Amino acid sequence: MEPNAEIRRLLDVMPASGRMTTKIVSKPQQAKVIDATFPLPWNQDRPIYINFDLWGRLTKPQRDLLLLQKVSWLIGVKWFKPNIDQGVVLLGLLAGLIESSQSDAVGVAVAGGLSAIAALRIWRSNKSSESELNADIAAIKVAQRRGYLEAEASQHLLSAIEAVAKIEGGSGLNFTELIRCQNLRAIAGLSSVGVPEFFNAE
Repeated sequence: MEPNAEIRRLLDVMPASGRMTTKIVSKPQQAKVIDATFPLPWNQDRPIYINFDLWGRLTKPQRDLLLLQKVSWLIGVKWFKPNIDQGVVLLGLLAGLIESSQSDAVGVAVAGGLSAIAALRIWRSNKSSESELNADIAAIKVAQRRGYLEAEASQHLLSAIEAVAKIEGGSGLNFTELIRCQNLRAIAGLSSVGVPEFFNAE
């Protein structure tokens, strides 16, 4: 597989928002087929690393859905959106600045602690099984705009997750991947059992 040609093709598959915020990078030395690091708020670039030697072992639809899922996950990581955790982070930082200007060590410690707890909650919600499930659903929706049927896209993503586990030679699917596969089977109509509600409240 010629990486540059495949990168050009994948850019066409991506949604416009993905092309603006993510970048595909060839990384032949990595053991993973496709990988992306968790984007921190100060990082503008959100690279997606692909080992094209391993990538070429997947079918074109599997590659499309894997890329769309990774792009959807990266786009879905929101550090700055209006909710209670972001509000607590900002209030904590603001209170910390005020307290430090007044030389109040206890106040600074309390404000800093509140900010740290809220930031940890944001981090955990973006790294949860729910964030992966949401990225799967978002990827399927984009794939439908690229000509795939919902059930078809779900099956391609399901088979891609299983194929990647074999290619990478690990000990099988991890817990989150098993949950994702079950959800994809339900979306594809291959199973009547979906994901339990408590995963969506994780």
